[in-house]
Amino acid sequence: MPRLAGIDIPERKKIFFALQYIHGIGSKVAKDLLTEVGVDPDRRANTLDDKELSTLAQAIDSAHVVEGALRRQTQQDIQRLKDIKCYRGDRHRKGLPVRGQRTRTNARTRKGKKRTVAGKKGIKG
Repeated sequence: MPRLAGIDIPERKKIFFALQYIHGIGSKVAKDLLTEVGVDPDRRANTLDDKELSTLAQAIDSAHVVEGALRRQTQQDIQRLKDIKCYRGDRHRKGLPVRGQRTRTNARTRKGKKRTVAGKKGIKG
């Protein structure tokens, strides 16, 4: 199995799609990397020789933050927002949507499973 940037990439897929298995590399970056190195995007990952793999790995390491370093950087950015107690940091801390989305409905991904509040309907006065 070929390894790039410290991660195993699928060998039977085309290299264009195999590169996107690396956290931090999407379709645009994968296309740019392949044109920079001069590898055909339609070739399978297992057909690349060691020289091409090493030049690809070198291009990724020199220009892009990927995998663990990117995850760590993202976590540090979120922690900084929490530490300075800004609005976005408070939303992260409470587990609510951060970018201004509504929460009355359609926030289940961030809020988690529904929890029923007892005694809301039955009170008559």
